[in-house]
Amino acid sequence: MKKIMFITGTRADYGKLKYLMKAVEADSKFENYIFVCGMHLLPQYGNTYNGIINEGFRYVHIARGINYTSDMGINLGNTINYLSGYIHDVKPDMIVVHGDRIDALAGAIVGALNNIWVAHIEGGEISGTIDESIRHAVSKFAHFHFVANQDAAKRLIQLGENKENIFVIGSPDIDVMLSDDLPDFAEVKRWYELRFDKYAIVIYHPVTTEVSTLAKKVDSLMGALSESGRKYVIIYPNNDTGTEVIISRIEQVRATEKFEVYKTLKFEYFLTLLKNADFIIGNSSAGVREACVYGIPAIDIGTRQKERYDTNILKNIRHCGESKQEILEAINYISDKRYQIPSTAYGKGNSTELFMRVLKNNDLWSREIQKHFIDAESPTQ
Repeated sequence: MKKIMFITGTRADYGKLKYLMKAVEADSKFENYIFVCGMHLLPQYGNTYNGIINEGFRYVHIARGINYTSDMGINLGNTINYLSGYIHDVKPDMIVVHGDRIDALAGAIVGALNNIWVAHIEGGEISGTIDESIRHAVSKFAHFHFVANQDAAKRLIQLGENKENIFVIGSPDIDVMLSDDLPDFAEVKRWYELRFDKYAIVIYHPVTTEVSTLAKKVDSLMGALSESGRKYVIIYPNNDTGTEVIISRIEQVRATEKFEVYKTLKFEYFLTLLKNADFIIGNSSAGVREACVYGIPAIDIGTRQKERYDTNILKNIRHCGESKQEILEAINYISDKRYQIPSTAYGKGNSTELFMRVLKNNDLWSREIQKHFIDAESPTQ
């Protein structure tokens, strides 16, 4: 029986990994272990580890011993140190990580240094800020790559990864998005005491490479939202450097009638809110990835996600700069029906099936764990 250990550090990656975890848990060929760290453990984000515990998984480890600071480098080191001790107790056969957060990087480093197979979900993608560097670094430590589409697969080949270890499965959260497991809108309104029937969703994260101008940009965004005359559901940002600047500004509008503010939302409940929203605005990957599945219009602000999509393919997105005027103009245009176009660019909702098919292939476990750089073409050409 193979031991598969998933690492989750954020509400977002848990939403992506949840169905994969459940499939592994239900299969008699595997033992499922979940290592919970990062934002899940921080009270200011709602202690979301409780939601994972309540799912009823057999082996869930809450990494309370990790000390978190405002320094991402220190947090990475502390996570590596704690995780190194934990894997010596569990002895997993594979560590599964997702995306571009430091929790994933810690898992990939620890796995690679201990000759444990590392599987990376959604590598090969382009994103802004330091996240892109982290994502590609994770890919270089990982042995197997479960990617969303062929474009991501091609980038991994450019990075020297073996195409035999790259598997296109789509984005796993689409399995959740298209399932029958989502609560209805009335239940979500009741659970979160939401006052609005018509609203837009706001998620704005710090860009770590632009933190010196963050306060000005947040003021522009909040000013535009206030002047737009619409109602908004605001969700707290992630815990990257600069997040306290955004949270401080959000808290200033919490009591006003145009805004509802939430530290976190259950993933399925968030999807229902997204599905019923007029649009989503900010710089979250949810505007690029999840919104396109439902055809919900998205306003992407600034540089964080700008290189991640092609508006000729994802036609629900409108990009804009970070001045108040540009944001207001985008809000005025986004309700146009030309932005209400769904896309299957990131999968069709069968990622879990494809993931398990690869995992249960005996050939996978007999491959060489030593990685080799594969030239995309001869260096002499």
